[in-house]
Amino acid sequence: MPSAGEPLIVDEAWGAHLPFHPGLPTWAMDAGADVCVTSVHKMGSALEQTSVFHLQGDLVDPVVLKSREDLLGTTSPSVLLYAALDGWRRQMVEHGAEIYDRALALAASVRERINALDGFHVHGRDDFCGPGRAADMDPLQVIVDISALSTTGYHAADWLRAQHGVNLHVSDHRRISAQLTHADDEGTAAVLVAALVDLARHNGELPAGPAVDVPSPEGLTLEQQLLPRDAFFGPTEQVSAARAEGRIAAEMLTPYPPGIPAALPGERLNQDVLEYLRSGVKAGMVVPDAVDPRVESVRVVIEH
Repeated sequence: MPSAGEPLIVDEAWGAHLPFHPGLPTWAMDAGADVCVTSVHKMGSALEQTSVFHLQGDLVDPVVLKSREDLLGTTSPSVLLYAALDGWRRQMVEHGAEIYDRALALAASVRERINALDGFHVHGRDDFCGPGRAADMDPLQVIVDISALSTTGYHAADWLRAQHGVNLHVSDHRRISAQLTHADDEGTAAVLVAALVDLARHNGELPAGPAVDVPSPEGLTLEQQLLPRDAFFGPTEQVSAARAEGRIAAEMLTPYPPGIPAALPGERLNQDVLEYLRSGVKAGMVVPDAVDPRVESVRVVIEH
């Protein structure tokens, strides 16, 4: 939590649905946030690009917040996007509890069915929540550990898309994640479960990906040497990954998932992070913001 007098700002991109049912994790504003930012097009019903600020308390001046938003927002907003936001708001106020009664019941059923399959473990609160870990988890995010199979989450996701037209939310070297929403029903759930049954049946035919060198939390902690702006706009060069250890990054390197930067401009790169990114890319990880998406080379600061 922030110190007294400092605002708590929460990125709640995947939490548009949280205020509307007690069976979902606590909404950031109910947990005491001063500001939270929500992408309604993710877990809500609005169109792409519809995001909102929620503001409470007196630590953040609404006039100042609006002026900052004006620096980045368009001067030609779409009425369609505003209408979609308002339609979602009305839908949730009038029918949100009923809608998420159904969604949560479906999610519980899907989780149980997948967990019963050989080679699949559906993560639950026992895996992610508790002292020193998360306070709660969203049951609509069906995260499945498939490390008991002979393949990776990356290859499994590709196979499910090619063979069954099932597009998963995200995948990594050992997990796949299916995201359920209030728009899903037994029909879409049955397609997902049947595809996973078939995946288990064809397990031996899928390639076994290389191991990913996941560092310890300490290994992922890089020292900030320069301000991000100074590193990004200063003199830079592209060097091979083998020569990047000890150099200051001049670009952001963000593996997906989880979508959290492993390195930011101005941070000094270490071998742990470089090996994590290189081994991850070989296994199927995506690093979309790198100048070299294969991370065979890295943009670094020219130090004098």
